[in-house]
Amino acid sequence: MRIRASEVFVTSFAVMLVAIGIVGGCASDKAQVGKRIAPLETEKSASPRPWKRYGDWPQSNWKDFNTLVTNASPPVSRPPAVEYPIQGDAEKGKKLAFDRSRGGSCVACHVMGASTPSLPGNVGPDLSAIGAQRPDEWLFGYVWDARNTNPETVMPPWGTNKLFSADEIKDIVAFLKTLKTSYAFKDGGEDPNRRKLPPDDRDAMDPTENPALFALDEGKALYVKPGPNGSSCASCHADPAKQFRSWAATMPYYEPRMNKVLGVEEFLTRHARATTAEDYLLESKQNLALSIYLRNVANGATIAVDTSSAGASAALARGNSLLERPIGQLNFSCIDCHQRAADHWIRGQWLGELNGQLGRHPYFRTSQGQVWDLRKRFQWCGVAVRANDLPPDSPAYGDLELALTVLNQGRKLATPGIGH
Repeated sequence: MRIRASEVFVTSFAVMLVAIGIVGGCASDKAQVGKRIAPLETEKSASPRPWKRYGDWPQSNWKDFNTLVTNASPPVSRPPAVEYPIQGDAEKGKKLAFDRSRGGSCVACHVMGASTPSLPGNVGPDLSAIGAQRPDEWLFGYVWDARNTNPETVMPPWGTNKLFSADEIKDIVAFLKTLKTSYAFKDGGEDPNRRKLPPDDRDAMDPTENPALFALDEGKALYVKPGPNGSSCASCHADPAKQFRSWAATMPYYEPRMNKVLGVEEFLTRHARATTAEDYLLESKQNLALSIYLRNVANGATIAVDTSSAGASAALARGNSLLERPIGQLNFSCIDCHQRAADHWIRGQWLGELNGQLGRHPYFRTSQGQVWDLRKRFQWCGVAVRANDLPPDSPAYGDLELALTVLNQGRKLATPGIGH
């Protein structure tokens, strides 16, 4: 199933270009508006090279599996020949099924009887009585690689992708065979089909609630701070509240000089290099602060990106394809989690839809105690499904950001946000 990007409506392409700085000069050069393009440094990387994953993230190398730019994952495989009925250790299988170090455990998606650990998910069906419903051969084959039975499944290919060995899957099947009685939760908070989303009444614009607002203050200071060549952002854009009132809502955009999509953060890196000689690399504290400030100026503006050019249209098509691309050892795509499994619980976390994932970035991520921009969120999604991350200025992330932004057209900016 392909996600179709919604149509983009902008009243004037020229006005949009002026707003985002692709066309237009300094405030003192009003006569040049429509004739000049924003200076950009276009040769160097906008993030550190060689790229190294953040030190507090898992450091495993999943080189044998797909990323957004490399094909490495093994194809669908048939289960190996085993003797039926399955002879396995049910107690070992139970421990494996509940082991969160193996891709989040089966309980991330399934209820599995009375011994189910706390906060199970409901992306997959309740398995409390599966042992009375399916034969051994079906159970073994489905755990090995469910794609043989259901090509649209979101279940990881546990055997094909070597998350579990054949002997371990035998043990898991032995455990599944013990599950023969439907289970009813006494606690509605534990039941993923009755569990309610906790209310979120935090005020994202209150610094006592949202520490990302301290970065807003830093961004204001950086905006007027002279760079190594004596110029600052304010040298050309003296009235940011007016000149950038809608700029961030029109980003990202396709940059023909680089044949790639630039988001706010990469644009700031490259424009600052060309105009102030500052080098605020992506994911740096300064880059995030400036991004938050200029996005905050545009709060309330409606997201409306332009995809009318041939380059932008091609980037959007690539981005839509990437939304569907399975990556990592768990073999998940964006739409697996945020379309096929949307509005369900994966363990204790709610999976939202793709439409609704944008507008608040950069945001303060409470579970990490850090400010993250959208590109870092992309990186984490990859690592979470056991796929090697890409540098934040990767063209693939640009295409993905454009596709996601188009799906969120019409929403309002509200930066910085706050969330789990």
